[in-house]
Amino acid sequence: MSKAPTLFPDEENYFALLSGLKKRIQSAQTKAVLAVNKELILLYWQIGREIRARQQAEGWGGKVIERLAQDLKREFPDMKGFSRSNLMYMRAFAEAWPDEQFVHQAGGQIPWKHNCVILEKVKDSAERLWYIQQTVENGWSRNVLVLQIESGLFQRQGGAITNFERTLPSPQSDLMQQLIKDPYVRRESCPFRARGRPLQRLLLFVLT
Repeated sequence: MSKAPTLFPDEENYFALLSGLKKRIQSAQTKAVLAVNKELILLYWQIGREIRARQQAEGWGGKVIERLAQDLKREFPDMKGFSRSNLMYMRAFAEAWPDEQFVHQAGGQIPWKHNCVILEKVKDSAERLWYIQQTVENGWSRNVLVLQIESGLFQRQGGAITNFERTLPSPQSDLMQQLIKDPYVRRESCPFRARGRPLQRLLLFVLT
């Protein structure tokens, strides 16, 4: 026999529903942010690869990067990320990781500035990959990542690379909070925005 309808739902059942919906929304938001970030990292890798290839083929010096920075900022004044130093990081990123699969499997899972920190402070590719993996697994903020690198965590723990888990970072982790607030991903500067609403559009895509 079904229960009689009531205007006031049972508190326990209501909060179970609310909790389930919150988890679903947070999971969708996490997927959306990660998708935007991965596309952004891939774009930076492609820019870096193209700059490096042209410099090698044409014999261009470092001045071309300075000129590109000025012209790109003029063409895309609302977008962040096209400073000379950032273009240099893009070139170094593509040189360090020549295989595009790396972006899809590893580099695209952490914010751009995390990648820059690892590029600058770690020279060995296996060690770099280990710190990316640990960042994803532990949800490290950029400051925590710097601290772990400078304290020699890889050497102290005898770092070993394992397969990346196909799990989402916790929405409450420092890593996700930095991704959400990342000026390179935020709506006003994101190169993938659709009328200023990249995450909302991606959220609709993720939920379908």
